[in-house]
Amino acid sequence: MYRNNICPAGDAGRNDSQVHNGTMSVEEIKKYLSEHFHLPADQVETMMPSFLSTLGMHMKNLEEALNKNNLMQVGKAGHTIKGAFLNLGLNECARIARDIEECGKAEDAAIDYRAKIDQLHHHLKDILQ
Repeated sequence: MYRNNICPAGDAGRNDSQVHNGTMSVEEIKKYLSEHFHLPADQVETMMPSFLSTLGMHMKNLEEALNKNNLMQVGKAGHTIKGAFLNLGLNECARIARDIEECGKAEDAAIDYRAKIDQLHHHLKDILQ
């Protein structure tokens, strides 16, 4: 799971060359999808609304789990959204989601989950309008 049964501090195991610092635009995500999955531009255009809708739903689920103070569910929601972020090339968001996942599943109440989710909202502000 994680080293020494301690939740990651946030940067552990991070490869900075793979992390996009700041927010990504929808256009950058489209480019990522096209290049990494070898999809034609028209197919990416068709799929984007569904991807963004699903991402919004995952964020809502994460918020709901936090509002219920159900850390195990927060961890599961973190896992789900981490995969969505990785599929879209949102590596910085995936790193934050990984922290939420691991700490939530460990039921670590010392973590400021609200701050981590707020970081995700910041990174997604131009994507989920």
